[in-house]
Amino acid sequence: MSISPTDPVALAQALIRCRSVTPAEGGALTLLQSVLEPLGFVCERVTFSEAGTPDVENLYARRGSVGPNLCFAGHTDVVPPGDAAAWRFDPFGADVQDGVLYGRGAVDMKGAIACFIAAAARRINAGDDTGSLSLLITGDEEGPSINGTAKVLKWLAARGEKLDAAIVGEPSNPEALGDEIKIGRRGSVTGELIVFGKQGHAAYPHRADNPVPKLAQFITRLCGSRIDEGTAHFEPSNCQVTVVSVPNSAANVIPASAKATFNVRYNDIWRRATIEEWVRLQCEAAASATGARYEVSFAGTGDVFLTQSGPLVERLREAVRAVTGRDPELSTSGGTSDARFIKDTCPVVEFGLVNRTIHQVDEHVALDDLERLTQVYERVIAGFATSQV
Repeated sequence: MSISPTDPVALAQALIRCRSVTPAEGGALTLLQSVLEPLGFVCERVTFSEAGTPDVENLYARRGSVGPNLCFAGHTDVVPPGDAAAWRFDPFGADVQDGVLYGRGAVDMKGAIACFIAAAARRINAGDDTGSLSLLITGDEEGPSINGTAKVLKWLAARGEKLDAAIVGEPSNPEALGDEIKIGRRGSVTGELIVFGKQGHAAYPHRADNPVPKLAQFITRLCGSRIDEGTAHFEPSNCQVTVVSVPNSAANVIPASAKATFNVRYNDIWRRATIEEWVRLQCEAAASATGARYEVSFAGTGDVFLTQSGPLVERLREAVRAVTGRDPELSTSGGTSDARFIKDTCPVVEFGLVNRTIHQVDEHVALDDLERLTQVYERVIAGFATSQV
C-alpha cells in the first residue's frame, strides 16, 4: 500500500505501526527510505556498534549536492508502551478518533518526522529550489545515545559532508503548537557519590561508623545550596538526588558504605569541568564537617549550549507566527536532546509538536497540529537555498 508523501497523517500512522522500541529498527527506517527515495533523496543506512551497548541502525538521506544544507534531525525509536491494556487503543495501531491520532511515538517523535517529509514533498512537487535537504534519523535517542546521532555526525565529517543548519523535531511545545522554540539546552552531568563507613551491629553503634547520616549531610549541601541565580536565557542551575542506596538489606546492620546518584542541570555560567569542580568543593566541605571518607565520579550527557539569534531562529520564528498566530518564546527549558551533539556542527533549534503526552499511556496528537507543523516546516524550507545561514 503506497503512502502519499505529502500527507503527514498517513505518514505518521505508518511510522507508528512500526514497532521500533529502542533500539529496534522495527521497519521504520525501511519505511522512510521507501518514501524518500522517490522524492530524489539518496538514502544511506549506517549501523554503529560499541562494547556494552546495542548495535543501532541510522539513516542519512540527502536531496541536492550543493549548500546550504538544511538538516532535519530526529529519531524513530520510541520508549516501551508499558501496559498495553491500559491504552485506549493499541499503542501501535495508529487509530484516529475525533480528530486525534493515538499511538506510541505520535508526538515523540514520529509525528514531526512525518511533517518534515510532507513539507519537503510539497515544496519539491511545487518545483521550489530547495537547495539541499537532509534527514538524520537515529534509532538511539531514547537509548544510550552512543551509536546514533553523535557517530553519524562524525561519519559525515569524515567524508566532508557539511550541515549548515538543523531543526530537531523534538516536541518543544508545552501546551499549544507555537508556544516555544528551543534555542539551547542546559548541560547535564550525573554524579555518583559514595560515603564510606564501618559495618557493624545496630545495637553497638560505637563499634561501627554509620555512613548514612554523613551521606545525608552531603546531600543537604549539594541540593540545598543555590548554585547560581540564572542568566538571561537560562533558569538557575540545580542539583537533584535521584537514587540513594546501601549495600545491605538487614535492618540491624549498619552498612559499610552509602551511595547517592545525583544529576546537575547547569546553565551557561558553567561548563562541565567547572560544575564538577563546584560539586567537589561542596563534597570537601561536607567531608570536613563530618569527617567522612568519600569518592565522587561523573558521567556527562551533554554540555550547555545556546543558538544565538540569526537567520535560522528568525526564519523559524516567522513561520510559527504565520501559521499559528503565536509569538513563540525562545526557550532553553526541559531536558536534553540530540541537539547537544549537532550544536558543534551548525546552528540548531528544536521545534515539534505538543509534549503533554510524551512517554505516557495514550500518547496522542491532534490531526490539525500535524497539518500546521507541516506548514511551519514548509515555510522554513521555502527559499532556504537562498537564505544566509
